[in-house]
This record gives sequence, C-alpha cells and structure tokens, in this order.
Amino acid sequence: MARMGYIGNTDKNWFEFLRAQANVEEVNFWQPGTLRNFRAVEPGSPFFLRLKAPHRAIGGMGFFSRYVQTPVAMAWETFGPMNGAVSLGAMRNAIGRYRQDLSAAGTDEIGCILLFHPVFFPDWLWIPQPTGWQDSIVSGARIDIDIGEGKRIFEACMERVLMLHDESPLPVQDSVVAAAKFGAPYEVTPRLGQGAFRLSVTAAYGRSCAISGEHSLPVLDAAHIRPYAGEGDHRVSNGLLLRTDIHRLFDKGYVTVTEDLHFEVSARLREEFANGKIYYALHGSRIRVPAAPADRPDAKLLLWHNENTFEHFD
Repeated sequence: MARMGYIGNTDKNWFEFLRAQANVEEVNFWQPGTLRNFRAVEPGSPFFLRLKAPHRAIGGMGFFSRYVQTPVAMAWETFGPMNGAVSLGAMRNAIGRYRQDLSAAGTDEIGCILLFHPVFFPDWLWIPQPTGWQDSIVSGARIDIDIGEGKRIFEACMERVLMLHDESPLPVQDSVVAAAKFGAPYEVTPRLGQGAFRLSVTAAYGRSCAISGEHSLPVLDAAHIRPYAGEGDHRVSNGLLLRTDIHRLFDKGYVTVTEDLHFEVSARLREEFANGKIYYALHGSRIRVPAAPADRPDAKLLLWHNENTFEHFD
C-alpha cells in the first residue's frame, strides 16, 4: 500500500511567526472555513508546508494528528500563539484575510488540521516544490512519498530534520529522528498533544458533558481518565468531556465511570461534606459516549480509575 503525505499551502505570516518560536511541539494549521472532514491522509502521515508564490517551496513539515472543527475563540484558548498569531485579534484578522463573514464575537467555526512535531526550515534549506505543481491548487494535495517527487521531498525533509536536530536539538521524538536516518524505516506513532487532546475530546463528545449533558463550552473540560502525569496519554479514549465541577470530583475520586459506562458517586462525598445531591441524582446513569468506537472510553482505563482513584466507602 502506498504511503501518502500531504502538501498544504501555507500562509507565510503563519509560517514566519511559528518559525520564530522555541520548543514548538504542536500547531494548529487552521483553515479559514470548515471542511466536511480532512481525510486526505492517515494520522501520523507527513504534512509538508508549502509556501506559495513567489517562494513556491517546501519550508518545513510536521505530522498530521487529527482534524476538528471549533469556534475561533476556543482554538485560541487551546493553542494560543501556536495558532500562528500573537493574539486572538491577530488570529481573527488573519482569518479575515481569507473570508469576510467572521463575526466580531469570534464565534464562527474554523477547520483545525492539528500537526505534531513541526519543523520549520531556514530559508537556505527550503526544498523546491513538486515539479508540475499548479498554483491553482487552493488548499493542498496528497502525494505518494515512496515514488517520484513525493519521495524526493520526503527524503529531503528527513535529511533536514536530522541536520537541524544535530545542530540544535528540536522538540521531536526519537522515532522522527530515526526516520530521518538513511536505512531506517519511516514510522511515526500518531499522537495528540495537550491542545489537540482537548479539541479532539470536545469534538468527539459533541461538545456535551458525558455526565450532565451540559453544552456551555466555557465550563467543559477534557478530563484524562488516567492522568497524563501518571502514565496516561493524550488518546481520546483516555478522555472524558466533563463539566468543570464533575471533572474536579472525578480527579479527586469522589465520582467515577464504571467499565460498563455508568456514573457512580462515592458515599464519601456525602459523609465528608454533607452534600452532593445534584451528583447523587445522576448516580447510576449511563454516560454519553462518542459515536466513533475508537474514541469511546477505554474500559481498562476506567477500571484503573475505579481501583486507584475512586474513593470507595469502607
């Protein structure tokens, strides 16, 4: 099966802003409008940053993790300058250069192509774009990285990743550096950073608290079932979208979700604080889960939370 990458037309101001930042681990390659979905390549595939005319060159690369749609304000709250702008206002102005209907409140939706391990090359390391590339291509296009121009570009990018890593360590995983070495297999494990995790969990749960059904974005948190600092990871299946108060109780072990996806409240909440009626009213209810099976809570992680965090009443 052919291994595919994607060449994305890249805003020069976005590129230059992020190239000037230090320790960039994930970025939001936003689209001014919302796509139906971004299915051009699989998670973990290389994503090449093509600078448009007059440059017409590949200026860097990253790896695709996930595509989500979100309001501009939430994208800024989640990624901040990693959206390629100094402020929310600057980001909205940049989006406004491509579309005219962005509301003053910043509630319009944008498409977010989330990239991890981005690398931005200095000018002298830019790579000529594919032979025959048409400037009429609006967003970008897939390319086979095992043959022809795709192979040339991929191998040139990997050489530069390795060169820059040796000269000045970059925030890329060892697997990416290994892929850059001649003879090493290309294999980069798809991953979500903290920002991508938040947007992905929020989207997977339809912007609705898994327990209460609350839809107000400002009070919804992407909660880890097993904490990231405690050997958990940023997979969506290690996440639950929870209202902030429920998230706090979940992390402290006063509530949990069982392997069969039911919400439970510890008797300790009543015993220690003599309250909790609104939570006990939800006790035993089945939680809402994402439509995609791969995004649903991992039963093993739920069991871990129940056994290691939940305050069972002895």
